Amino acid sequence: MKEQLEAIRKAAEKELSAVKLPSELENIRVKYLGKKGELTAILKKMGTIPPEERPAIGVLANEARKFIEQKIEEYGAKLKAHETQIKLQKERLDVTVPGKRHKIGNRHPLTIVLDEIKDVFIGMGFSIATGPEIEFVKYNFDALNTPQNHPARDPQDTFYVDDEILLRTQTSPVQIRVMTSQKPPIRIIAPGRVYRSDAIDGTHSPLFHQIEGLVVDKGITMADLKGTLDSFAKAVYGDDAVLRFRPHHFPFTEPSCEMDTMCFVCHGKGCRLCKGEGWIEILGAGMVHPNVLRNCGIDPEVYSGFAFGLGLERLVMLRFGIDDMRLFFENDLRFLSQF
Repeated sequence: MKEQLEAIRKAAEKELSAVKLPSELENIRVKYLGKKGELTAILKKMGTIPPEERPAIGVLANEARKFIEQKIEEYGAKLKAHETQIKLQKERLDVTVPGKRHKIGNRHPLTIVLDEIKDVFIGMGFSIATGPEIEFVKYNFDALNTPQNHPARDPQDTFYVDDEILLRTQTSPVQIRVMTSQKPPIRIIAPGRVYRSDAIDGTHSPLFHQIEGLVVDKGITMADLKGTLDSFAKAVYGDDAVLRFRPHHFPFTEPSCEMDTMCFVCHGKGCRLCKGEGWIEILGAGMVHPNVLRNCGIDPEVYSGFAFGLGLERLVMLRFGIDDMRLFFENDLRFLSQF
């Protein structure tokens, strides 16, 4: 039995010297000192030893137990100290190393120009109105005096969810929602995303942004429309901006017009930017059609109004000299970081 105790002691010491994890220490403790451990199994056999040898064997067994417990504690302390050292090494800070500068994002070019336009109209007393991008046909077309046979209602031009719901093709439904929920005077702009079934190329996208404006009150005339748009153009393009208004047709305005600005590069002489025209088309506008007012519960005999709409991407492309609309949506940091 003495040989067995000595063998257990040496085996335990050998295993403990190879321990690398705290969990391994616990396994060794259970193996030798647990209820079913090797040392415990030998102690259970003490009854088979002659009485005169039991004291000596008991002393050896206790010494082996104390040795194993001491070694377990010793190696446990070493492992803990080693782990603490590794942790400190990982968490060590070199205060002499320069800090890492965090990259600060830029505003998107669409956001830059949109914010400027908002500021211009807010300065003229307009408020910002918003509405859902998934819209009812009655708000997107019917209430806007758009007939059933109008090309814009064709499924080839519009994304329909079902017969009564679509992705809005313009922000004009916001105007309808405002006119049906509040009484004049009304003075709003409605910026937001709109959707049309267009193939993607340098000047077209199925998703783009519009900014529409609406004023409804007593005594509103075409002169108010032209004065408002003139102030807007001068704020955006400078005091030397020159405008012209051309007759046009929109189902929701009567009379209707399109507004051009004289090319700010060639000043009307014709160049690559204006495609030799000398003028650049900016937006469509007109006096709110009486039928639209009636559809919203507003008496056209008492109130009149004007509306306008412009494409944000077109303005931004002109502003920054961008020649491909797709750059706005590709999220290329080499492009976006320029603004």
